[in-house]
Formats: sequence, C-alpha cells, structure tokens
Amino acid sequence: MSNPILSWRRVRALCVKETRQIVRDPSSWLIAVVIPLLLLFIFDYGINLDSSKLRVGILLEQRSEAALDFTHTMTGSPYIDATISDNRQELIAKMQAGKIRGLVVIPVDFAEQMERANATAPIQVITDGSEPNTANFVQGYVEGIWQIWQMQRAEDNGQTFEPLIDVQTRYWFNPAAISQHFIIPGAVTIIMTVIGAILTSLVVAREWERGTMEALLSTEITRTELLLCKLIPYYFLGMLAMLLCMLVSVFILGVPYRGSLLILFFISSLFLLSTLGMGLLISTITRNQFNAAQVALNAAFLPSIMLSGFIFQIDSMPAVIRA
Repeated sequence: MSNPILSWRRVRALCVKETRQIVRDPSSWLIAVVIPLLLLFIFDYGINLDSSKLRVGILLEQRSEAALDFTHTMTGSPYIDATISDNRQELIAKMQAGKIRGLVVIPVDFAEQMERANATAPIQVITDGSEPNTANFVQGYVEGIWQIWQMQRAEDNGQTFEPLIDVQTRYWFNPAAISQHFIIPGAVTIIMTVIGAILTSLVVAREWERGTMEALLSTEITRTELLLCKLIPYYFLGMLAMLLCMLVSVFILGVPYRGSLLILFFISSLFLLSTLGMGLLISTITRNQFNAAQVALNAAFLPSIMLSGFIFQIDSMPAVIRA
C-alpha cells in the first residue's frame, strides 16, 4: 500500500471483484431488495393516521323527535360506528374498556334547548384522552355532523343557516390529506438510511473476518482505492433499491409523484453517499460483522425515526437536538 498514486485501473478491477461478491452473496440482495420492500409495505399497511371508522357511543337521555333525528344523522355517517344507549354507566364502562373512543351525550332538555333563540349546542362530547389523535378525530367529526344537521334542520323549516365564518381549507403538497401520501416518502428516506448504512457496514468487517484484508494490504492498492472499491458497487446497489422503492410507491401503493426526476436522483445520490460513508466508517472501526450491523442499525434507524421529523416535528425539538 505504498503507492500513493490513484489508479483507476486498480479501482475498476477491485470493483469487478466486489461486484462478483455481491452477485454471489444472497445477503446483499436480501438487504438491498427484500428488506426495503418489506419495510415499505409495513409502513404502508401498518401505519395509518387516517381514522375511517370511529367507535362512538350516543347517550340518549331524551327520545324527542329532534334528538332521534340528530342520532339518525350521526349513525348515517360513514365515519361513525355508533352504539346507542340510554344507560350512562354502560357506555362509560365501554369507553373505559376501549370498546368506544368517544361519547356524545344528548341531554334531557335537548328539544327545549333547540327551540330557544340563539341557544348554544346542547350536546356534550366526551373523548378518550389516552389517544389524542383519535380524540381530535371524534371531536372534529361530531362538530361537522352537528353543523350538517343544523343546516338540514333549517332547510326543512324553510330557513337559511349561514355560519358566521366560512372556512375554506386547502392542503398544499397533499390535497387529499391522506396520511400514506407523506408516510411513504418519509419511509423511503428511512429505508435508504438504514439500508445504506447496513450495506457498507459489513464489507470491511467481512474482509477482516475472512482474513482477506491482509492480502489486500500486501498489494499496491492505496487506502483511497480500497475505500472506493467498497463504495462504488454498493452505491449502484443502493440506487437500485431506491428506484425500486420509488416505483413500488408510485405504481403499487398509489403515492402521486410531482417534480423533477433528475433532482430527485441527484439529491438521493448525495444522501445515499453519506449513509454509505457512515456504514463504511462503522465497518472500518468495528472489524466485526455482528458488531458493525448492530452499530449501523442503531446509528441509522433511531435518529432517522426520532429526529428526522417523521414522527415528531423538528420545530418542537430543543435547539440542541435541532442543531
């Protein structure tokens, strides 16, 4: 390793040797192809922030025409799986057991309150605070159904119901507000972080364990050439995994793609090079495949999940963590 001159001929020969090892090694294809697809489908079908059917209890303390009409509107919603009862303790027990996630109380003076002018909404919504997201869904759905019912009731009475504020919401970058449309792109980034680090975390450690590193060090190759031959083949393998994840996300999982493919691949290349370099550093230091895999998994997976903004907003993190 005394020759300081970088020889691309030696780099090419070592890359061919490394590529042949990749082709013959099933674990490389398992890490680069099977695991990314498996993780992608787990993220798609296992993580869903959209609540399509909420289990809600309706406590009917009064069975007037207005109360029954509002209850019918609640049960007719495709987003509500309603349990109707006049027994408060029964519904509270179901809520404590997790069988329902919210409780709508229609009081005994519901009809009388509705007949009064400028009366406030005479219903009570009780939600399960142990699941804040679901509680917000319950509150939002009940408020929306209440507004719809008031509009229908006003139209039936020949009146016009106009809310004081007409809020028109538009979601940028995710117009349909579907959680999978931002979970899947984030999942691809996490997958590429983990896969990139694991792929190269094993290559140098494998050479030390097999005893072939001494043979490489006795040749004329330089340290730069050795690192390049370990990096280049896995770079193309990682880009293949990224392309595969992108195609599956768009054409199978239905995530819409907008933007420049050239910019996407350019940024992905830079990101992948950084993760491959981290894995190569870990492999060089540990010199043991098991230890290298454990360190790479912890160094790549946990920060990419906890500190990337995938779960928790970066703005809500302390300044030290954000730095």
